[in-house]
Amino acid sequence: CQNLSVSFWNSYWMLPSDVCGMNCFWEAAFRYDYMKTHPSEEMHLAVVACGERLEETVTMLRSAIIFSIKPLHFHIFSEDQLHESFKDILDEFPYEGRVNYTLYPITFPSESAAEWKKLFKPCASQRLFLPLILKNVDSLLYVDTDILFLRPVDDIWSFLRKFNSTQIAAMAPEHEEPRIGWYNRFARHPYYGVTGINSGVMLMNMTRIRRKYFKNDMTPVRLQWGEILMPLLKKYKLNITWGDQDLLNIMFYHNPESLYVFPCQWNYRPDHCIYGSNCKAAEEEGIFILHGNRGVYHDDKQPTFRAVYEAIKNYSFGDDLVHSLLQPLEQELQKTTHAYCGRVYKVFIKQLTQSIRDLYARRSKGR
Repeated sequence: CQNLSVSFWNSYWMLPSDVCGMNCFWEAAFRYDYMKTHPSEEMHLAVVACGERLEETVTMLRSAIIFSIKPLHFHIFSEDQLHESFKDILDEFPYEGRVNYTLYPITFPSESAAEWKKLFKPCASQRLFLPLILKNVDSLLYVDTDILFLRPVDDIWSFLRKFNSTQIAAMAPEHEEPRIGWYNRFARHPYYGVTGINSGVMLMNMTRIRRKYFKNDMTPVRLQWGEILMPLLKKYKLNITWGDQDLLNIMFYHNPESLYVFPCQWNYRPDHCIYGSNCKAAEEEGIFILHGNRGVYHDDKQPTFRAVYEAIKNYSFGDDLVHSLLQPLEQELQKTTHAYCGRVYKVFIKQLTQSIRDLYARRSKGR
């Protein structure tokens, strides 16, 4: 299917087939039919929110809801004082039966809770304990609060079917270009691959994680997930900068066969454009998941990232996605061409446009 230009959407009632041809329409309709006739359990998505992360987390959840096909179950780990606010907001979401959520307190092993909580950012290390806490969840997509989905969660969830018999998790590389890589230039500990991995988007087969015995550099005996975390922290705590992400890098350095690596457009960060465009997959297909780390959604350093965040935050469920989201966003992005990432602003709406087109095709097919 050809890419859809916003300018083509000059009528609310225009069907996808009118602008991208019958092949595009039936391709999207077939995908919708396949999802309906191949039901599976709901998709599980986890996030850890502490401090001033309520709005950012809700915006992430909204982006997950907009395009996804199968039901979603959100597992939200947050400080107790945020629970009521989350409940008030999520209970107003107009997708009863399609979206469920569970709120959890922040919990670490009692004997080392203080040490885990102060590692890197407050509560960030909670993600390491998800396989041990969510014992009845088979598979899980963990994301940071500063994630925005520009295509259905179903599509990254489908990577679970691509795991081979040894793979237990999937993440994206920390960098595409080694010359600007952090791990390969500065790390004082082992890390995965050439440039390390980024844990902001982490797809996990939790059943496999709980069953696996991990090779390590502390003992010739392989250790399970719950046994290896504290020894790793004790050995490397003076040498790690990025907290739990560093520990994951160390683990997968020793167990590389256990990791599935997905392309950079599934975890697109400012580093992919501020030093020149270096995520080729995004240039070709667009950004699938936007990761606004370094606080770029909330300052003026990267206005391209902030424009996408503000557009999704301000979108009202049920409004026309073209006129209420896509067109205003493109207008804002055109104002950011003075910034490094703004020079490639079209990659920020390329997949979003496709996702909207697919959504209209599904709705039309469902009539």
